[in-house]
Amino acid sequence: MPFARIDLIQGKTPEYRAAVADIVYRGIIDVLKAPDGDRFVVVGEHSADNLIYDPKFLGFNRSADFMLIQVTSTVGNKRDTKFAFYRFIADELKTKLAVRPDDIMINMVFVDKEDWSFGDGQPW
Repeated sequence: MPFARIDLIQGKTPEYRAAVADIVYRGIIDVLKAPDGDRFVVVGEHSADNLIYDPKFLGFNRSADFMLIQVTSTVGNKRDTKFAFYRFIADELKTKLAVRPDDIMINMVFVDKEDWSFGDGQPW
């Protein structure tokens, strides 16, 4: 069961933010193989001084369009699946929204099923 956070600098349109969320969701369903409908995404906008990143770390050339995508999940925890997810997200963001690959950072966190409660204080 994935949960995605997308953090970016404020100023993007609602349509842009929705498209980024849709792309991440499609990757979660199509690549990580979560069940369709398992859509829990938060898009956080930050002032430029509150999204702090090194624009040149590891030789990348990050711009003000930088975004950080973090997915917490119980599915997709195989090396090849993770790499396929990274590639899918980067390719789709580039193709559909002209996001430069240098501006995309993805982090995945894997947890056990007992780390979730979907409501009413009940464990999953």
